[in-house]
Amino acid sequence: MPCPSGILLFLILISLPASSFAVADDDNLSAYQALQQYDFPVGILPNGVVGYELNRETGEFSAYLSGACKFDIDSYQLSYESTIKGVISPGRITNLKGVSVKILFFWLNIGEVIHNGDQMEFSVGIASANFPIDNFYESPQCGCGFNCNGLNALASSI
Repeated sequence: MPCPSGILLFLILISLPASSFAVADDDNLSAYQALQQYDFPVGILPNGVVGYELNRETGEFSAYLSGACKFDIDSYQLSYESTIKGVISPGRITNLKGVSVKILFFWLNIGEVIHNGDQMEFSVGIASANFPIDNFYESPQCGCGFNCNGLNALASSI
């Protein structure tokens, strides 16, 4: 006797392991929440990510901003293209494309980011720099970084 399709579907669904349903929940995560699942602080991305794609099997990701984004943090100028790509695994981002830093007069592409204990390491090829993870608990704003209050006050007084 053939099994009605609704019952067959129900039997298939209840036989799937619970982990199969966890993937569906990923669609509801923000890019910042996905970063945290890989042991990264939200502040390595600026505010304003409008979407992302993540292949959990390969770690390949793309994050999308509404446009290019530049800002200063301390003595560094950072630039994010509207699309940022790379490969993410717990505590490591490799093959990063779309993020660069200005050092002296030169723009250098940041190719790798490593979370190592209480430090974040950013690599631009043969050179790298470490920063305390505390610096990345908050996401910077495009245009003004972390110094937006003075800029907003100036804009509202004009």
